[in-house]
Amino acid sequence: MQSDCKEGTVSDIPRLDGVHHLKLPVTDLDRSLEWYRSRLGYQVALEFVEQGVLMGYALTHPDGGPMLGLRLDPEKAKAAAGFDYFSIGVPDKAGIDALAEHLTAFGEAHAGVHAAHIGWILPLLHDPDGHEVRFYTTTGLDDPGESAAGPA
Repeated sequence: MQSDCKEGTVSDIPRLDGVHHLKLPVTDLDRSLEWYRSRLGYQVALEFVEQGVLMGYALTHPDGGPMLGLRLDPEKAKAAAGFDYFSIGVPDKAGIDALAEHLTAFGEAHAGVHAAHIGWILPLLHDPDGHEVRFYTTTGLDDPGESAAGPA
């Protein structure tokens, strides 16, 4: 069904309600599950078994992270290595700093926390399949006089 909406009006567009879940192809379900569980705190909500074979997990986060699906698909996982499908929100600078320290304690390489245009970013973390997982604060920079280039 096409809408006759003029540019700038949204009266005919249904309301959307955020992201339901994110899904990643993986080469090894157990390895990816352990990584997302230990590094980010995810927990299994559902297992997807097809014709007697475990094909995926639906994961939830106890502190409000987005639902995450892990789907066994080695070819797609290898093809998508290095790509950042999504960014996960972190409430504030203190939280993203604590996350960076937690990941470092696990020996995970990342680029550290940096000021960005829309808040603080923690980029260049890679899961076992090489997908880049980025984090942004959901609040702006702590100091209004600060920008991605540093203090004003």
